[in-house]
This record gives sequence, C-alpha cells and structure tokens, in this order.
Amino acid sequence: MGDLIEFTRNYNDLSTDTGFQFEFQCDRCGTGYRTPFQASATGTISGALNTASNIFGGIFGSAANISEQVRNASWQSARDSAFANAVKLIKPSFVQCPRCQSWVCRKSCWNEKRGLCKGCAPDLGVEMSAAQASRSVEEIWAHAAMSEEDKKLSEGNWRETIRATCPKCETPLATNAKFCPNCGEPLKKNTHCTQCGAQLQPGAKFCGECGAKVG
Repeated sequence: MGDLIEFTRNYNDLSTDTGFQFEFQCDRCGTGYRTPFQASATGTISGALNTASNIFGGIFGSAANISEQVRNASWQSARDSAFANAVKLIKPSFVQCPRCQSWVCRKSCWNEKRGLCKGCAPDLGVEMSAAQASRSVEEIWAHAAMSEEDKKLSEGNWRETIRATCPKCETPLATNAKFCPNCGEPLKKNTHCTQCGAQLQPGAKFCGECGAKVG
C-alpha cells in the first residue's frame, strides 16, 4: 500500500490536462496561497496523441481512447504526487488550532502567545480597541438622537413624578412640560411644604409634618 496523502478541505484544485496547481485558504480569514504551476508530461503525451488522431484519422482513430487511458492512469498518479508536494510546500504557512480544529494562516490568524487561532483566542489589544470604538459610536448615536426636549428627561428628573396626561383636561403629554399645552394647567406644582420644607403627598391639602395648609 502506498503512502497516504494528507489533505484538508480548504483547498481548490486548479489542475488541468497540461499541469497541476493548487490553492490553499485560511479557514478564518479566507486568504491564502497558490502553488506554482507544474507542467504535466502525461498531459503533453495525451495532447500529442489527440493531435495524431485528428490529423491522420483512420487507423489512428483509436489514439483518442489511448490518450484517455494515459490521462486516467499516469495523469492521476502525477496529480497525486504534485498534490502531496503542494501540501508539504504550503503546510509551514498554516497551523491547525487544537481547540476548533480549523486550519488558519500563521501570518494573520494565529495567536502565537496562546497557541490557539484568533477565533478562539483573539488579540486582547485589538478587542479592547474595537470595544472602545463601539462604545464611542453608541454614545455618538445616543447624543445625536436626543433632542432638547428629551434631554429634560435626565437622571435627576426621573426622581420626580412625571405625568402622562394633564390632570385637568387629560390631554396626553408628549414631554416633561411645566404647563399643559392644551389648557395651560400648571403641571409642576409645589411638592414641598412652604413652612417646613417636608415632602408633600400627592393631593395633600395640609402638610403631614407641620399641619400647614398647602397653597
């Protein structure tokens, strides 16, 4: 039994009747390398036999069938040899990740420090920079989308009671306004006692701390 040929799924066979060539790509980034074109001697023989058949015909008419047999046997053997050499040539440029089993290029997708591909162990500096950039973009969009009326709904304003409708005419309120835009009813009524400064309960007529009448 002959030697087995090691192969991976991340390659394209560009071989033709006249020679052999292969492309190998990184499973992560998709970039890769193409091996030099290697001419095939059997392809030349096959082409010569086909030419003889076309020129002379007749008794040489069987030459086309002979060329197919040459290509099927000798060409395949030469192709296997060329592929094995291509794998040996290209293998130093790739490494297989022990975690995800992907074949990645050493140049861009291999984390030498971690001994893993960058899909499993990204460069921390790159990730930190990307995270900062992403956060900056989010802040820009949040700031640009916030109108002056929306900015009134700051964190401090969330501590006060914000009405959704006017207590007098029940008009829906689109903003945190001080007066109703429909009837003019004051919406920001005093919520503290003018005498002792205590917090007043909604609807209270007298202060619960000092008994002063709510104005």
